[in-house]
Amino acid sequence: LQGAVGRLMLSVVRNLRRNGVLGLNERNADFIMRLNPRRYYPRVDDKALTKELALEAGMAVPDLYGIIEHQGQVRQFAEMVGDLKSFVIKPAQGSGGDGILVVTGRSERKRDSFRLSSGVLSSRGELEHHISNIVGGQYSLSGGRDKALIEYCVHFDPIFADVSYQGVPDIRVVVYRGYPAMAMVRLPTRASDGKANLHQGAVGAGVDMGSGVTLKGVHNDEIVDDHPDTGALVAGLEIPQWGFILETSAKGYEVTGLGYLGVDMVIDRDRGPLILEMNARPGLNIQIANGTGLAHRIARIDEIHDVLASPQERAAIARREFKLER
Repeated sequence: LQGAVGRLMLSVVRNLRRNGVLGLNERNADFIMRLNPRRYYPRVDDKALTKELALEAGMAVPDLYGIIEHQGQVRQFAEMVGDLKSFVIKPAQGSGGDGILVVTGRSERKRDSFRLSSGVLSSRGELEHHISNIVGGQYSLSGGRDKALIEYCVHFDPIFADVSYQGVPDIRVVVYRGYPAMAMVRLPTRASDGKANLHQGAVGAGVDMGSGVTLKGVHNDEIVDDHPDTGALVAGLEIPQWGFILETSAKGYEVTGLGYLGVDMVIDRDRGPLILEMNARPGLNIQIANGTGLAHRIARIDEIHDVLASPQERAAIARREFKLER
């Protein structure tokens, strides 16, 4: 019996390798440890620093209204937001969407009562308490003290209206040695509480690198055709400004110095594509969403890699090399 199980597992492993599926250990040892120097991690782990570096490089990011770095500044929250009706509160060093609050409006009767994306009303005191928790490190990757960012609330492009529940969809692009290798759109659901996070129940839809058109989706590791809440098809959406999105993602290599990088972008209905954040440890579910493995694409990038190529050239090469044949 043990021999049969062993042969079955060996067969599975060989099948995964044949299809170019990149595993967690391989990702960590061959790419993250080799291509992502630890000294560069703060460039992506601290969202405030990421935003600063992106702006210096001429990349578009959501406006920053203020940063709260210690408990004594929490009382400045009201002054930072002023009469704004919408904004986002997020930890600078959080991950997976934890600790993010999206404010979409205010109560007409109580000025200091804020409406969250879930529809729930929250008082100014409750938001300040949440900010205090962020600063105290409740959502920090390291568990240490953190900073709370107050920034512009993205209003997503109408193309995603039928395939998103409450939250803002984002686009994850995995960039290898400066070349966009694979992409997916992450669509919020009721289960994910409006967050574009696959581990919390969002839908991931692969994207044809050549055209920017979405493919079938994955929800809780199962292939799906439609959004679980709206019933709308997730495939066949043509993502606006796809070329620019890939060029911006490719530029993330120069900005961060990381050879294996996840770039997360959103498309604002008024401002177009914006850099949301970047990640030194992008997950591997993107392979399920695309129905193909990363390993073959990474191998191809190694073959054609040109150290002198610009981000625009690398993006164009990726579109040509990894387009789907129709």
